[in-house]
Amino acid sequence: MDRVTGRCLCGAVRFEINGPIRHIVHCHCSQCRKAQGSAFATNGIVSTSDFRLLAGADELTGYESTPGQTKYFCRICGSPILSKTASKPDQVRVRVGSIDSDIKERPEAHIFVGSRANWEEISGDLPQYEGYEPGRS
Repeated sequence: MDRVTGRCLCGAVRFEINGPIRHIVHCHCSQCRKAQGSAFATNGIVSTSDFRLLAGADELTGYESTPGQTKYFCRICGSPILSKTASKPDQVRVRVGSIDSDIKERPEAHIFVGSRANWEEISGDLPQYEGYEPGRS
């Protein structure tokens, strides 16, 4: 398996992924839009055992956006890196835009499209869901 690397904008926080990135989705919920500062956030799920910080652990800071869910970002440049959910300690959600390496995995869906920005038009053939994609809680 290929090693995937990523980092924040300033390079202080660096990480690697040594496993698959699952369930990549474009999330249009208002929290993801606010956290990303864009129309949506593209997130992928990675096993905790496959994710490793290489540098910048002291620069990574968190914000508990909802009870039990913390979003982590670089405190220097503000780049969002990942989020963790207390009820799912075996996984992290990585902001796919922070990955530097080419990846073979591709987005599977647009989720929370009912919350999308009124100025955004979604195009393409990916399925669109009002909430999470089927089969995910």
